[in-house]
Amino acid sequence: MIILDGKKLSKKIEDSVKSDVLVLKEQTGRTPGLAVVLVGNDEASQAYVNMKKKACDRVGFYSITHEMPETISQDAIEQTITMMNDNPNIDGILIQLPLPPQINTNRLLELVSPAKDVDGFHPYNVGRLTTGLDGFVPCTPLGVMELFKEYNIDLKGKNCVVVGASNIVGKPMASLLLNADATVEITHIYTKNLKEHTLKADIILVGVGVINLIKEDMVKDDAIIIDIGINRAPNGKLVGDVDYENVASKCSYITPVPGGVGPMTISMLLANTLKSAKLSKKD
Repeated sequence: MIILDGKKLSKKIEDSVKSDVLVLKEQTGRTPGLAVVLVGNDEASQAYVNMKKKACDRVGFYSITHEMPETISQDAIEQTITMMNDNPNIDGILIQLPLPPQINTNRLLELVSPAKDVDGFHPYNVGRLTTGLDGFVPCTPLGVMELFKEYNIDLKGKNCVVVGASNIVGKPMASLLLNADATVEITHIYTKNLKEHTLKADIILVGVGVINLIKEDMVKDDAIIIDIGINRAPNGKLVGDVDYENVASKCSYITPVPGGVGPMTISMLLANTLKSAKLSKKD
């Protein structure tokens, strides 16, 4: 059993981004810029935004966080996004989700310029991903693909079961796997007898936020397990969606939680922002 070390790989990617930033500054005099919209006081969102800010500092990005009250209006956020779309110093715009109920999230995601959509949520970039064209890909599934690449895991013809059908993880993950010539099945909350599906899988990718959803008897020998879930257990420990203790010994490869997919999400955000900066310098 081999542990897919996202922490180690994310450091390698960060170092590469940092080197590229120095070259970009020398050649153009410009620094890649990332802007984050943070609404309300959700502790998890604030912690995540702080992690992104620290990562930007480490690689030499310019970063700014627009902190807004829980009661903010749709118009006020839209004005801020429009301003960032027009700001040549900003290469990436990220709207921290979830947003309060009075906000139309889809409208905001569509308002972000596709050229600055480093989260890969704009319909334009979703369409390019689905059709196999270059664009911005959501950071978490993109990080998973980088792990496959780093460990030389060939996806061609593999039976992959994606557990969870969210727009942020499940659907783009399925598209990336399809583009890599894997056979893909998506399961979700209404899927009957999940075990029947996962037992056939060469690769199981799960990200639904349910502790111990994937158990030992749901996994065939030598399967590859990608645990994208992150949950706080009753004892305060961070755990994924897989019963790691009992499942790991059956696997050929598995991601730990923490230290697996999580660190990759932030390093892919940096990589996407750098990509946007490089593309904008060509315009």
